[in-house]
Amino acid sequence: MEKKENVIRLIESLQEDDEHVRVQVIELLEEIGNPAVDPLIDVLDSPNKYVRMGAAKALGVIGDSKAIEPLIKTLKDDNKWVRRDASGALAQMGTDAVEPLINILSDDDWKVRGAATWALGNIKDPRAVEHLIGALNDESGFVRGGATWALGNIGGEKAESALKEVAKGEGTYTKKVASNYLNKDDN
Repeated sequence: MEKKENVIRLIESLQEDDEHVRVQVIELLEEIGNPAVDPLIDVLDSPNKYVRMGAAKALGVIGDSKAIEPLIKTLKDDNKWVRRDASGALAQMGTDAVEPLINILSDDDWKVRGAATWALGNIKDPRAVEHLIGALNDESGFVRGGATWALGNIGGEKAESALKEVAKGEGTYTKKVASNYLNKDDN
């Protein structure tokens, strides 16, 4: 019981204005590991953005797969930095997060779809390639850009073929990203 109370006190310290204190608290929570997972999941909906951000970061490093679904829900957060940290945490979860991330590529919210593309690109699992190719036609430029980057990061024949099509297209950012990946071997 005492350990859980200490974890809760540490989590409360994530509200500090001093960034150095928050960084140290996150590192301590990461060292505590699995006993900190449930309390960290509980505060992913805290009113304080620093608590939500710190919880996501710590959960990513701890890597307990039971945090995947709560982190997926956190991709809907109103704060873009919280969403970014949740996406990064999901990427750190590795292959366990691939299927849940693929599943949200059809979410109604473009920010959620975009965060999923970036996380999948960091995981680099080939199972995501077909789904990311589909995301190249998304209405959101953020999603299309993330999918292009992710395909370049994952690589492989199918990804390269899709990047060649993007490089021929009209978009400026996605076209540049695709071209950069296709030309990286030329450097």
